[in-house]
Order: sequence, then structure tokens, then C-alpha cells
Amino acid sequence: MALSTGNSFIISLVLTILIFSGMQMYRQWLSSSQLNTILGGLLGSLFFLFSLTGLGNLESAIFGKNFQTKLFPEVIFCLFGAVMASGMVHRVCATSCIMFSIIDLYYMQRISQKVHVQPMIQASQPSGGKKKKN
Repeated sequence: MALSTGNSFIISLVLTILIFSGMQMYRQWLSSSQLNTILGGLLGSLFFLFSLTGLGNLESAIFGKNFQTKLFPEVIFCLFGAVMASGMVHRVCATSCIMFSIIDLYYMQRISQKVHVQPMIQASQPSGGKKKKN
């Protein structure tokens, strides 16, 4: 069952704050090994995912259901915030966050195209038969 726009915004906001605070609480552990720094980048991409979802829901609630999240400024703003949050943990976390976030964005766009696609209206074309001459 899908949530309403307002409820989805609140849940996305709470998850964004929880991920950010978890990354800051465990920053020593996340920067202790190579695998943990990649995990920190994955957490940063989840930060990106939930912050973009929350921002999109907030804009839908304010501007109406037909408002679309665009590459600039929404996606760039959320990506910048996720990279900064990951960069506070480790530099490699920031780099892997960019890669994981691009993958997240690709799949979010594919899901959005499947769910919100507008049906194409095709104009009727005349048949290729002979025309009457007057």
C-alpha cells in the first residue's frame, strides 16, 4: 500500500536524519577498513535516496501532484548533501557515495517511468489507399 505524500515526506525525513546520525556515530568504525568505507558510501547513497524522496514529496505537497523533480537543482542538491555527509566520514566514502547514488538515480528513474508513464496518444493516419479524384 502506498503512503500519502505527507506521510512519505515524514518517513523519508526521519530516515535521512537516522542515516546521517548513524554515519556520524560510527564514523571511526566506517573508516577503519576498506570494506567499511565502501559501506559508508552505500549509506551515503541511501541518504541521497531518502533525501531526494523527501524533497520530491515536499515539492509535490506544495506545488501539486504534477510537479516533477528535476536534475537541477533538486538532484544536484541532494547529491551534494549526501557526498558532504559521506565526506565527513572518509574521502573514499564520498567517492563510493557518488557511484552508488548514480546507480540509485538510474533505478529510481526506471521505476518512475514504469509507474508514472503517460499513455501516448497516436494521431490517426490516413490509409494508404487511392484517393478519389473529382
